[in-house]
Amino acid sequence: MQVLVIDENEQQGKTLQLLLDFIDSENVHADYQQWQSLTETPQLVILVESSDKTKCLTELKALRQAYGDSLPILLATRQLDKSDLPNELASLIVTTVNLPLKHRQLIHALHLAEVFRESKLSDGTASPMLFRSLVGNSRAIIEVRKLIEQVADTEANVLILGDSGTGKEVVARNLHYYSSRSDKPFVPVNCGAIPGELLESELFGHEKGAFTGAISSRQGRFELADGGTLFLDEIGDMPLAMQVKLLRVIQERVFERVGSNKSIKANVRIIAATHRDLEEHIKSGDFREDLYYRLNVFPIEMPPLQSRVEDIPLLINELITRMEHEQRGSVRLTPAAITALCQYSWPGNVRELSNLVERLVIMFPYGVVDVRDLPDKFRGHFVPADDEPVMDINLGDGHNTFAPSDASNDRLPSGGLDLKEHLTKLEYSLIKQALDEANGVVAHAAKQLHMRRTTLVEKMRKYGLQRQEHATGI
Repeated sequence: MQVLVIDENEQQGKTLQLLLDFIDSENVHADYQQWQSLTETPQLVILVESSDKTKCLTELKALRQAYGDSLPILLATRQLDKSDLPNELASLIVTTVNLPLKHRQLIHALHLAEVFRESKLSDGTASPMLFRSLVGNSRAIIEVRKLIEQVADTEANVLILGDSGTGKEVVARNLHYYSSRSDKPFVPVNCGAIPGELLESELFGHEKGAFTGAISSRQGRFELADGGTLFLDEIGDMPLAMQVKLLRVIQERVFERVGSNKSIKANVRIIAATHRDLEEHIKSGDFREDLYYRLNVFPIEMPPLQSRVEDIPLLINELITRMEHEQRGSVRLTPAAITALCQYSWPGNVRELSNLVERLVIMFPYGVVDVRDLPDKFRGHFVPADDEPVMDINLGDGHNTFAPSDASNDRLPSGGLDLKEHLTKLEYSLIKQALDEANGVVAHAAKQLHMRRTTLVEKMRKYGLQRQEHATGI
């Protein structure tokens, strides 16, 4: 994340830069008003409170005029509070952080800024291609697209069912994009990745001093999603106590922040998803039956990748096209490699396929991948003959995913490559794959990578891979 630090105290700004460097954030330090000469738009601004309150307000107005309301701003302060600001400026502040800054506090603030930025990027103004539109011509995926078309522009709650990695969030984003709420935020929440004792604050927000560590007031996801769509992923992992509170919000359309008795209207459409069998959870007493029927107004089931094998070549093509569009590299696969991948069982579904394609792009940048180059488990029993003819296959959109197998796999791209960046991407990809295959169990992933657990934890922190993200297997 590229961070702009605005601070009139040069030494204090350098200290903040060191903290940001430690967590691998690109950053630029500028004095008040100096930032206006920058040519690149930052992804986050950290505005350090000036000794002159008026000067701070002027800077906020200038930031709003330059970047609009979509750029998250963190206010680092000793005295100034968000409640001291006019409403139009307070809305720009994602959260306030106390000076002197501490590492844990900064990490939490950066997480909030990322959530805010994602909600703004997902407000319906982007192309559906950015939402990884449902790709495939199989009967199952055609039926899913038909259901999305039927229910998208209604206010009905939708429950998306399916195994982990099948693309349940893709369905949710498409439902939002094609709804009348598409010009408002789409806010995702992973109910399984957030500890139960923090989930209430995450959903409903909290007031300053509501509990230990609540150093400032904070909006919850319901407020961030106002007028738009709230996506509750892994709803089956939500604690029973929170299920009761969620049911009340669905029924009465109001909620209160933690530590407040002021009711706030909840103008959101709720889309939920789970890989669990909720009816079995109802029988075991782990999920409320009344909440289930409130959420399950319109169910959509995502098929596993194994049942839509004919879509695999199209999905690979889509994944590579997306990586090229994001300038993350490219790769080509021979028909033999595609055939082998179609024979694999894909227990991790589309997510596993996406991880594999990303890994191949890193390992064979701008090269050609044959079946022999695939990781062992993906090769299956397919052994191509040495004289097997290989064709260049076009999928009809002008983009060739497959290429002749006699091309060199180890040639550099014409423009060269950054070796350090390439190795960093490779390390990130392998760590991510090991965590996915270990279902988020760090000790198992460390064993797979032949490294100490503490070393892996440090690398996860370096790359922003949180254990909760993988522990749910979403």
